[in-house]
Amino acid sequence: MIRTLYNVLFTAGFWLLAPYYFVRMRRRGNWRAGFRQRFGRYDTKFKQSITNRHVVWIHAVSVGEVNLATQLIRALEPRLPNVKIVVSTTTTTGMGELQRKTPSHIGKIYYPIDRKRYVARALGAIKPVAVLLMEAEVWPNFLWRARNLDIPVFLVNARLSERSYRWYRRLGWFFRPLFESFAGVGAQNEADAARLRELGCRPEVIRVVGSLKFDAAQLEERTTLDVPALLRQVGVEPDRRILLGGSTHAGEEAVLAEMFQRLRTRHPDLFLVLVPRHFERGREVGETLARLGVRFVYRSEITSRTSLAPGQVDCLLVNTTGELRHFYPHATVVFVGKSLTAEGGQNPLEPAAVGRPVVFGPHMENFAEIAGKLVSGGGAWQVTSAAELETAVDRLLGDPQLREQMGRRAVEVVRENLGAVERTVEMVLEVLQRRRPEVLIVRE
Repeated sequence: MIRTLYNVLFTAGFWLLAPYYFVRMRRRGNWRAGFRQRFGRYDTKFKQSITNRHVVWIHAVSVGEVNLATQLIRALEPRLPNVKIVVSTTTTTGMGELQRKTPSHIGKIYYPIDRKRYVARALGAIKPVAVLLMEAEVWPNFLWRARNLDIPVFLVNARLSERSYRWYRRLGWFFRPLFESFAGVGAQNEADAARLRELGCRPEVIRVVGSLKFDAAQLEERTTLDVPALLRQVGVEPDRRILLGGSTHAGEEAVLAEMFQRLRTRHPDLFLVLVPRHFERGREVGETLARLGVRFVYRSEITSRTSLAPGQVDCLLVNTTGELRHFYPHATVVFVGKSLTAEGGQNPLEPAAVGRPVVFGPHMENFAEIAGKLVSGGGAWQVTSAAELETAVDRLLGDPQLREQMGRRAVEVVRENLGAVERTVEMVLEVLQRRRPEVLIVRE
């Protein structure tokens, strides 16, 4: 009865909201590639790559989770040499990151829409020996089907926001059996572990492993993007100070732009780099900057022939994807977005890991523990308002010794919290040894 009710409601909601999501996919671009995979349909090449293979399926919703999945893949592959790893994502930006950051032998697909037929088709084609879901990705039909097929499912880097916790608890009659079905749960901390037990996860399958984001922040990757050369093309000399707004949300670009204009009277060499969380907002942000009188250039407009004179523009607006982390090492001060005019926050660990002083607003709910560790460790400042943000940035710009001290402490915090990936892998291998021992047998 419960499953029937869910499928009726999900199908109605799916068709009602489909036009909205279709428009969003079109705005983000490249939506046609792999579109059929969302319905559990795969091409011959992919099917051949998994034929007669033990498959471990990792699901990483979008860009942030893809970075975590990359770390897991690096740790899992040497321990499971006979396994074919397949990674799914939900967004086109996530797929772009997968294509850039994982080798060609890793399978890359879109996660199926949670309709019974599509999920059954996907699991029937892939036949995974295990599924790893990043964070709190709980889709009922997928979990029901996996349980019927006796596929062990792991909840990895599990974290529950206050809002999702209240939602799951309120609908405990529906979600409790789903949480009970997990074969292993890697919680980020004791508080999350307690919440997961309350929601139905069996105590014996829960491990407190820490946050994989600390390990992911240390991820080394090759890049063809030469940020110093790019900055020189737009007239930014090597010794200029840079204020970087990373993963900004609506309203924050205006705050930073106005603050930048005031700060420049005291720090005339200051240059602004803005990287909106959603690149498709580039035009909207550009209109805001133009209205405020900030001269800017779009990252997408810079070619090999671009050569602007010093002082010709005040701001670089990065309207591309997957490049933010390459700008962090070259910033003087970093503001982490979705923390001032929006709620939830974004990941502060990437700038912290490269020794940049980090400032964020009061709303870091999705990274509360990480933000707390950085602040208490002296590697970041948390402000409560735009006025406090300006004061903090002004102080950091004027004190190079303070910036160096904060950056050093930020790196120390990251290093002290490494190891979650290895603990997660150990949890997965322990369950596979018990339930899928054939996966661990090395073929001659």
